[in-house]
Amino acid sequence: MAKTRLCIVTHTFLPHVGGIEIVTNEQSKRLIHKNYAPTIVTNRINTPKHYVVDGVPVDCYESLNTGFRLGIPYSIPTVGSFPTFTKAVKNSHIVHAHGHPYLTSLLAGRLAKLYGKPFVLTQHNTFIDYNNIFNEVEKFNDVSVGKQNLRNADKIICISSATKDYVLRLGAKPSKVQVIYNGVDLARFRPIKGKKEEMRRKLGIPKDAVVILTVRRLVYKNGVDTLLDCANIAVKKNPKIFFVAVGKGPDLENVRAQVASLGINGNFKLTGFVSDTDLASYYNLADMFVLPSKSGEGLPLVALEAMACGVPVIATEVGGIAEIPVREFGKLVPPNQPQRLAEAVLEFAKAGFSRQEEMRANVEKRFSWDANVEQLMKIYEELI
Repeated sequence: MAKTRLCIVTHTFLPHVGGIEIVTNEQSKRLIHKNYAPTIVTNRINTPKHYVVDGVPVDCYESLNTGFRLGIPYSIPTVGSFPTFTKAVKNSHIVHAHGHPYLTSLLAGRLAKLYGKPFVLTQHNTFIDYNNIFNEVEKFNDVSVGKQNLRNADKIICISSATKDYVLRLGAKPSKVQVIYNGVDLARFRPIKGKKEEMRRKLGIPKDAVVILTVRRLVYKNGVDTLLDCANIAVKKNPKIFFVAVGKGPDLENVRAQVASLGINGNFKLTGFVSDTDLASYYNLADMFVLPSKSGEGLPLVALEAMACGVPVIATEVGGIAEIPVREFGKLVPPNQPQRLAEAVLEFAKAGFSRQEEMRANVEKRFSWDANVEQLMKIYEELI
C-alpha cells in the first residue's frame, strides 16, 4: 500500500530546540511507522541543505533570520526558497504547517490551494507579549498573515483550549478547529534512581538543598524578571533553597549580572544550554519546577516533562498552563507577582511532596504522543 506523503512546514526544526520542533519531531517519527511518509520543510540555520532526523528527511529553505538576532523567532523566506516549497507541496498528498503567524505557513497554504492539496495548520501559542515595539508588529501580523493562514486552512489543530480561543478571536471558523493535546515522552522523562544525588554532586549543590528548577529560553515573555525577584525573596527567607535555570537566550548575560547584583550567586545557577539527552537528569535533580511565564503559553512541554519525572510544578496562570494538572499537584499563581510565586515555593519547600507516582500516572493517562498521533491521523484521513 502506497504511503501518504506529508509536507510538514515549520519555521525551525531540530537541532534548534523549542516546543514546535519537539512536537513536529515526536509526530513525524511516529507517522513513518503508520503508513505515512513525512518530509520536514524548515529554515536553514547552521545545518546542511538536506539531512535526516529519526528517519524523517528534512529539506531546508533559505531565509532572512533577522528576527532571531533580536530574540524574535521569525524567518522571512527568500525568493530562492520558492523551489524548495513548490517541490515539497507538489510531491505531497497533504500539507501541514505549524504556526499561524509565519510567512512560511502562508506560502505553504497558498501553494497547497494552487496544487489542490489539503492544508492543515497547527497553532502552538496565544498572543506573546514582547514588551516592546514588536507587540504592534505582532498585532498587525495576526490580522494580516495570521488571519489569511486561518482562512486558508482546511483544518486547524490547537494544542490547548486557550490556543483554540485565541484563533477563534482572530476569526477562525469553529467548525475547522480541533484541540489535540501534546504528549510527553514517558520513556525519556521519568524518575531515575540515584540521579538526584549524582547531579547535586556534579553541580556542587548541597545534599540538603531544596532545588527549584526552570527550563526556559531567557527572554521577557518567559518571566525571567519574575523568576529573579522570586529567587531573591525565597532564598533570603530560606537559605537552603537553590535555583537552577537551564537554557540560554538573549537575556542570559543580563540575568547573570542581576543574580550577582542581588547577591544570590551562591543559590542561583545558570547552566546555559543543556542537550535534550541530558534534560531528564536536570529534572531529576529538582524538588520543584517553576514556570513564571507572562504570556504566549499554549501547552508548555517543560511542565509535562517535569511532572513525568515526578517533580511538582508551580506556574503562573497564563494561556493553556491551567489545562495541565498543575493545580492538582502543584500551584497556580497570577503572572508578574514574584511575591506570590515565592510564597508558593516556600510553602512547598516546607511541606515537601509525596504524590510523584499519582502525578506521573495522571500525565501518562492524559498526555500521550501515541494518542496525539492517532487523532492527527484521523484528521489526515478525513481530508484525503
